Amino acid sequence: MEYCFHLQNTMAYVGAQRSLIRMIPSHTHAPVIVCIGSDLAIGDSLGPIVGTLLKERREAQGAFVYGTLKTPVTAKEIGYLNGFLMRTHPGCPIIAVDAAVGDKSEIGLIKISDHALQPGAGANKRLSKVGDCSILGIVADKENFSYSKLNLTRLGIVYRMAEVIAGAICGFLGEFGTLRAAE
Repeated sequence: MEYCFHLQNTMAYVGAQRSLIRMIPSHTHAPVIVCIGSDLAIGDSLGPIVGTLLKERREAQGAFVYGTLKTPVTAKEIGYLNGFLMRTHPGCPIIAVDAAVGDKSEIGLIKISDHALQPGAGANKRLSKVGDCSILGIVADKENFSYSKLNLTRLGIVYRMAEVIAGAICGFLGEFGTLRAAE
């Protein structure tokens, strides 16, 4: 199952939040959020910006968030992180957030899927998968992709996308807590 919302859609935040509610049952443990990327390239900074916004927001206090601008989680570290998450957060659903490349017409899309994501797939890297569900933000055109092109990505687009994703996750966490308390 996959849901897509464009950054310019005023209902993207609500749609993304509802998608997460559908994908992660309220009877499970509280979710862990893994925000993948690096601040070394603007286009790759979506995950760490989302992680930083989550850490700063009151609604996400108490949530386990890995990957911020201060302490990024890069795609290469996912293999090690998966083992850590299994030991530290057994039974917890994992929401993985990352930037991605796509068709030029897809730039600005936020894709929420009910399956793990594979970081580095757009660069033809074979790295470990992570997450029980994933949030991808399409930040650049895959046709002309090279890692150096990620620095040509507009920070404004990446930041607005990060705000929508962080807002949706915060809304989901609030709703998740409410649903769990009602059970």
